[in-house]
Amino acid sequence: MEFIIDTVDLEEIRDAVDHLPIVGVTSNPSIVKKTSPKDFFGHMREIRKIIGDERSLHIQVIATEADEIVKEAHKIFEEVDDKVYVKVPTTYEGVKAMKILKAEGKNVTATAVYDLMQAYMALAAGADYIAPYTNRIGNLGNDPFELMAHLSNRIVEDGYDCKILAASFKGVQQVRDAFNAGSQAITAPVSVLKAIFENPSISKAVTDFNNDWYSVYGEDKGLCDM
Repeated sequence: MEFIIDTVDLEEIRDAVDHLPIVGVTSNPSIVKKTSPKDFFGHMREIRKIIGDERSLHIQVIATEADEIVKEAHKIFEEVDDKVYVKVPTTYEGVKAMKILKAEGKNVTATAVYDLMQAYMALAAGADYIAPYTNRIGNLGNDPFELMAHLSNRIVEDGYDCKILAASFKGVQQVRDAFNAGSQAITAPVSVLKAIFENPSISKAVTDFNNDWYSVYGEDKGLCDM
C-alpha cells in the first residue's frame, strides 16, 4: 500500500513527508500551474532533495507524438535524474513512447486512464504504474472501482510487475474504495489525506483521554513530568 501526494508545493511536500508515510510525489501540468515555478526543472530538483532518492517522483511530459515524448523524457532524466517516473498519457502515441522508454529500462507511469482496455494497453506496454482517474471516471457515469478491480486481477493473473496508482480524488471515501478495489497505490492532494484525521470522534476521544488524565494529575503535568 502506497500513499503518494499530488502536489508540487514545496511546503506541502515538506509537511506531508514529515508527518505521513508518503512514498512519492506526482505532478502534472495542471498541478504545476497552481504553483507556477519560474524554473521548472530547478523546482523538480528541489522536490527530489526534499523527498530523497528512496521516494518516487513522477513528472509528466507535454508532447503528444511518440518521438517527442521520448525526447522530453530524456530531458527530464538529464535535468532531474534517471530515477524519475515519466508520466505519459495513455494515448495511441503515448503507448508507443512507453514501449520505447521501457526498452531503454526507464520508469514509466501511464496516466490519463479512463477505460479498462486503455489500461490493458499500458500494462502490456510495460508501464510500472497505471493511473486511473477515479473522480473523473465517476463523473462520466462509469465505475472507476470496477476498472481497478479488473485491472488488479489481470496484473495478478498474468504476473505483471505493475502497480495501480489511483488518482483524481475528491474525498477520503474514494481513496478507501480505490484501495479496496485492488489499487496498490494512490496519489491525492494533501488536503484529502489530512481529511482522514478530521473525524470529530477522533478529536473527542483525544480530548476525553486528556481530561481523564488531568482530573487525576492536573493540567500542568504530562507524562514527561511524572
